[in-house]
Amino acid sequence: MKKELHLTNDVSQVVALGEWIERLGEELALNPADVFQLNLALEEAVVNVMNYAYPGQTDMPIVLSVSADEGADGIVFRLTDNGVPFDPTRAEMPDVTLSAEERNIGGLGIFLVEQLMNRVAYEREGESNVLTMEWKRKSD
Repeated sequence: MKKELHLTNDVSQVVALGEWIERLGEELALNPADVFQLNLALEEAVVNVMNYAYPGQTDMPIVLSVSADEGADGIVFRLTDNGVPFDPTRAEMPDVTLSAEERNIGGLGIFLVEQLMNRVAYEREGESNVLTMEWKRKSD
């Protein structure tokens, strides 16, 4: 299965993202906890792109694609934008041992994505940022 969701850098479209993930969960027969986990990780990644990839610009494209083989335990998501080059996997990880008051602002988003996904990788393809996120169904 291969699907794409086309969005722009408008945070009001996060609702459409959630609905898309819900439908995907139904098609792949995922349990509600897995759908919640995927929604949390993907929403964090997409909102970061919406907020930072296109400073001062509106209606700019963001594409989230998914591929999963029927019966396979793994799902691969690719988040693509043509914004400012940025590798979130190289961002400094927050010190989660510190209290919220002591921590620097930012950095928790990619930390969360990396905790919820099995693999996260970034590459610059031509003029595009591509964040690949792999998720594997946990065995019961």
